[in-house]
Amino acid sequence: MDNIRSFLTDPVALASRLIACPSVTPATGTVFEVLEEMLVALGFDVERFLSGEAPDGPVENLLAIRSHGEGPHFAFAGHLDVVPPGNGWSTDPFEPVQKGDLLYGRGAVDMKGSIASFVAAVAQTSALPGTISLIITGDEEGAAVHGTLALMDRMAERGIAPDLCLVGEPTSVNRLGDMMKIGRRGSVNMWISVKGMQGHVAYPHLASNPISPLVRILAAIEAIELDQGTEWFQPSNIEITDLEVGNPATNVIPAEAKARISIRFNDQHTGAQLVDRIRAIVKAEGGELLAKISGEPFLTPPGDFSAMIATAIRDATGTEAELSTSGGTSDARFLSRLCPVVEFGLCNATMHKLDEAVAVQDLETLTLIYANVLQRVLSG
Repeated sequence: MDNIRSFLTDPVALASRLIACPSVTPATGTVFEVLEEMLVALGFDVERFLSGEAPDGPVENLLAIRSHGEGPHFAFAGHLDVVPPGNGWSTDPFEPVQKGDLLYGRGAVDMKGSIASFVAAVAQTSALPGTISLIITGDEEGAAVHGTLALMDRMAERGIAPDLCLVGEPTSVNRLGDMMKIGRRGSVNMWISVKGMQGHVAYPHLASNPISPLVRILAAIEAIELDQGTEWFQPSNIEITDLEVGNPATNVIPAEAKARISIRFNDQHTGAQLVDRIRAIVKAEGGELLAKISGEPFLTPPGDFSAMIATAIRDATGTEAELSTSGGTSDARFLSRLCPVVEFGLCNATMHKLDEAVAVQDLETLTLIYANVLQRVLSG
C-alpha cells in the first residue's frame, strides 16, 4: 500500500507511465487503462467508452468521478492523445527518459505531464469535501468531434454538471506560472472555388479565366479589418492559407481556381456572421464557398476562480500569472458551455516538437499548484 501511495503522489513516475503508452490521435487502449488504474486506486468511479468511426475514430474517452458528500464539483479536463512524433528524435519518443533535470517523451508537455500532476495532486490532498471529476479524451489533437463533445453528451445523460473546470493545457510560456488562459478566440476555415472555362490563352474570348475573379475576391477579403481587438482579445485576423490552380501548361486558361482562408476571431463576431460576410464577397464574383466553424470564442471574465489559480501559482512560484486569450483553440471552447473554464499547465516551448521534454521540477511544482487549487475550491 505504501508503494502504491508513493507512486500515486509522484508526478514524474505517473507521467513516465503515461508517456510509455503510444497514443497518437485518435487514441484508444493502453494509455486509458493505465490512467484508469491510477484513478481507481484513488477511489474514483471510472467510465470509459468509444465514440465515432474511421477516419476520425474510434476515439476513447474517460469520465472519472469521486464524491465526498456535499460541496462544489471541480472538474479537470485534458487529453491523452498526442501528435505523431515524427522522425529525428534523439530518444524513443514513447520511452520516457530522464536526462538531468528533464523528462523526455511525446506528451511530456502536451499534456500527459499535466494529467500526471493533477492525479498526484489528488493523491497528495486529504479527503476533500465535494466532487472531483476528470474529463479525459483521446482526440483533442485530431478532429475533436468524438471526444470532449461526446463526453459532454454522456455527462448530460448522467446529470453531471461541474461548477468549475480547469483544463491542463500547456499555457506557460517562459516559466511555469507566467500565463493562464481565460478565453480563446474562435476559428473558422473556408474553401473558395471559382469555375471558369478552359481555353487557349491566344483566344481569351473563347474561354473564361477563373483566376481573375478569385484575385478580386482575395483582394476584397484582404482589405477587411474585422476589429481592433477588445480589452481581453487581440484583433481578429484573416489569413489566406492556400492557393490552387494546378495548371502545368503555359498556354492554357484553367477551368477552376481555388483558395483557402482561416479566420481567428474574438467575441465581437460569431462564426456564422463571418461565413455570411465572406460568402457575399465570393458570390458577387460567381464563386462558391464551403466553411467549417471549429469553435466560437469564449471568455471567463476574471473573478474568484482565476484569482484562486493566480494565488496558488504565486504561492508556489512567486510569479504573477498573466491572464490571456492568446494562442489557438482547445477543448475549453466546448467545456465553456458547462461552467466557468480556465486553462493552466506546463511550459509550451517543446510541445509538438522533436525531443519534447518537461522539467522534472515543473511537474512537481505544478502538482503543488493543482493541490492548492483543489484545497481552495473544495474547502471554501
